[in-house]
Amino acid sequence: MNVFGIGLPEMALILVIALLVFGPKKLPEIGRSLGKAIRGFQDASKEFENEFKREAQQLEESVTMKAELEENKMANPTSTDHDKTQINT
Repeated sequence: MNVFGIGLPEMALILVIALLVFGPKKLPEIGRSLGKAIRGFQDASKEFENEFKREAQQLEESVTMKAELEENKMANPTSTDHDKTQINT
């Protein structure tokens, strides 16, 4: 088991030191607080990732729609487009 580059022996040592510093009554409370903080970071990270994906998808759809409109415009030029081309030449 390797979490944040810390193996099982290191985690056990940290737990023993925390138990000595904070005592057995405070340790569960600290663990709960730490767990809630980590969960909050995970939720915020997932929300950011979902928002990023949603924006990327909207941008992709916009570019695709613009490309389709340009393609249709090139395939079916209207009379006003044809007149503009004649004026410019």
